[in-house]
Amino acid sequence: MKPFAGLRQHVAANEEGWKKIYDSEEPDETPFPDKWHDALTEFQKMVLIRCLRPDKITPCVQNFVRNNLGPVYVEPPPFDLPGSYADSSNITPLIFVLSPGADPLAALMKFADDQGFGGAKMASLSLGQGQGPIAMKLLESAIKMGTWVVLQNCHLSVSWMPTLEKVCADLLPDTTHSDFRLWLTSYPSPAFPIPILQNGVKMTNEPPKGSR
Repeated sequence: MKPFAGLRQHVAANEEGWKKIYDSEEPDETPFPDKWHDALTEFQKMVLIRCLRPDKITPCVQNFVRNNLGPVYVEPPPFDLPGSYADSSNITPLIFVLSPGADPLAALMKFADDQGFGGAKMASLSLGQGQGPIAMKLLESAIKMGTWVVLQNCHLSVSWMPTLEKVCADLLPDTTHSDFRLWLTSYPSPAFPIPILQNGVKMTNEPPKGSR
C-alpha cells in the first residue's frame, strides 16, 4: 500500500523510536517517529497499532469513533430509571444486570424517594444463605400493601431462585396491589430464572469510566 511504502525499512533502522509505540500504555496517543506521524491518517495509524499492539486496539477504535462520529456512539446513555419504571407493571419485575464497579442502589433509592416510595415504602434485602424466608415475608407484605421490594444479588441465592420464579409466575393483576414493584439485582448467572428475564424489564448500569 502506497501510504506505507518504506515503513518496513524505517522500522528496521529506527527500532528505538518504534519501541516507544510498542511500550506505550496509550499507543494511539504517542507520536509516531519522524515523518510517519504526519504522513499517516488516524485510520492508517490504527492499522499499524493493530499490528504492533493488538491488545490496545479496542480503546484505539473507541477513540477513532469518538473523534470522527462523536462520543454518543461510544459512551453509554444516561441510565433511564423513569423510562424503565414506565415500562413495568405490578406483575413485571425490574431487573438490574450488574457489571463490576456499578451499583444501581443509590440511584434507585433516590428514584424511590422522588416517586413517594422511600423510607418504609421500600424494603431492600441482600440475598444469600438463609435469606429466602425473609425475602418471602417482604414480598407477601409488599404485594398486599403496594410497596416496593429490592432483592439484591440474586446470583448468590441459587437455591432460592426456583421459589422466586414461582412467586413471579403467580403474580396476577387482580390480586397484586397496583403500586407493588419488584426490583432485582444480579450478576449474569445461569441460575437466574429464564422466565423472569423474558418477562421482566432488563436494565444495566455502566461502571464508572475510570474502571472501564
